[in-house]
Order: sequence, then structure tokens, then C-alpha cells
Amino acid sequence: MSNTTSDVLAPGAHAFESDRLIQRYHVYGSGPVCLVQPGGPGIHWEYLRMPDLEEHLTMVYVEALGTGASGRLPTHPNGYTRERYSVALQRIMDHLGVPEVYLMGHSYGAFVAAYHAIHRPAGLAGIILYEGAPVTGPEHGAEAARRLQEFAAAHADRPELDEVLAAFGGMQDISSDEQTLAVARGVLPSYIADYWGDEQRWAPVRDALRASYISGLDALGSPDLIDDRADLPKVTVPALIIVGLFDVICGPRWARELHDLMPGSRLVVLENSGHLGHLEEPERFTDAVRNFVLSTRSLPSPSDSNPERLMR
Repeated sequence: MSNTTSDVLAPGAHAFESDRLIQRYHVYGSGPVCLVQPGGPGIHWEYLRMPDLEEHLTMVYVEALGTGASGRLPTHPNGYTRERYSVALQRIMDHLGVPEVYLMGHSYGAFVAAYHAIHRPAGLAGIILYEGAPVTGPEHGAEAARRLQEFAAAHADRPELDEVLAAFGGMQDISSDEQTLAVARGVLPSYIADYWGDEQRWAPVRDALRASYISGLDALGSPDLIDDRADLPKVTVPALIIVGLFDVICGPRWARELHDLMPGSRLVVLENSGHLGHLEEPERFTDAVRNFVLSTRSLPSPSDSNPERLMR
């Protein structure tokens, strides 16, 4: 493959060899380049397609290592740490050869994007932390459990609720691609603000999910725990934080903490969304990202300016 910009950013699927692994990515749209890291870890990239944003940005959707047709580490399913994913992102950026990119991460991808901004900020025009948090571990788990209890109380009359709760209970025992996919599809109703209010719309989204088992452990089998609270105030690139008001996993508490920790960051709360605001409120989501890009094209860094904060 020729490495001219026109070739590497042509619409469609691309693959190149990176650190002896095949790295795939998918290009749609035109405009400033926005690299998109999916969640999970282990959820395949397709759920993150954002056609509305593709009218304004060149969206480069990462097929994360360990998923789809991208390569698997020798230590698979272990070893997919934020450092490893950050290195993969840097390799893609180098391969694209553009001066600056925006980096969007969703869910676990937001943890990766934050890590990349902390450790490899060069070449980033801005970051979009979409349904992220500054920490994992017991504190994050306790907040997720509290939010899940609220979800269960709000939907106590739904006969399907027990299946959703059982899927959450099965998260600790995942050890295969099949189990990962079953859990991802099983919990999805709790990830949508009003799944059962329009199940005809959301059931196809649920059925289209694909997933691969990624353990969340490092190459030696230890948990890759996260606490970015000391480092986030040092981030030197503009940041947009997006959260759904009804998100169970990475809800408003964490978005507000990210916002407070990152000088000059912008916070947008999608008031009718859960964990998938780009699907639940695509117009508001698109407006938030587009406005962020437009307003940061000439900003050197948050420390040199005081952009208006978009708290809603």
C-alpha cells in the first residue's frame, strides 16, 4: 500500500503491519481527521459508526487489536493494556501522516484516549472522552452498582429485567468470545435510556453487536487498574467530555469529575441518553463534537485560552 495521505485516508477498510501485527481501520467522511477508539475492551468497532459526523469529519474507526481482523497479541486474551492500545494509536497516526488528529474514545476507549493524551499528546488537536471516567476498580464498581440499582428500580415492572441483571452478574465469569458477546447483548437494555420504550428501534442494534474476549489483564495476568486523577490536570490538549444522563456504567458523576480535573475542558450532558448517545441523540452529539472541533482549530492548548464550558 502506498503511504500517500490520499491512499491511507481513502474511504473503506485499510490494513497495515504494525509491530508484527495486522492493524485494521475504517475511513468514512471528509474534513479534519478524527480517530475513534471503541469500547469494551473487546467490542468491535461497527457500533460506533457516526454517519452524521462523517458529513463534517474524516472518521477513522479503529478495529482494535484483538478484535475482528486486526492482529492478536501472543499473550491473547491478556496484554491489551492502555499502553499497548496507545502504541497502536500512535502507529495509526504515524501511518496516516496528517499533522494533527482528534482522538475520540468511547467507554473503555475513553480511558485509552485519556492515557494517550497524558503520555503521547504530540499530534493531537483535541480529545473527546465519550462516556469515560478517571478511575476503575472498586470505587468505579460501587458507583456502577448504585446506578444499576436505580435502573432496576425504574424498570421493576419489566419481565426482561432479570435477564439484564443476570448478564451483569455473568461479567465476572467471561472467558470466551461467545460469553463476551452474550453479556454485551444481555446488558444492552440498561445502556439505552429507554430501550423498552422503542424496542423495535434498539433490538437491531443489540443483534448487530460483535465482541471478542479481552481479559482486561496485562501480559503477566495482573489487572490493568486505572487512576488518572493525578495526571489529568496536566493534559495539554483541548478536551470535550460527553456523557448520557442515564448512563449506568460511566455516568454523570465521572464526567463531572473529568471535567473538574481537566483545565479548560468542555462538558456536554445528553439529557435523553444512556451509554450510546451517538445513537440515542445523534443531532446533539454531532453538534457537540462539530462545535468543539470548529472552536479548537486555532487554539494552541487549554492553558493558553479560556473556552466557554458547555455544561448542560
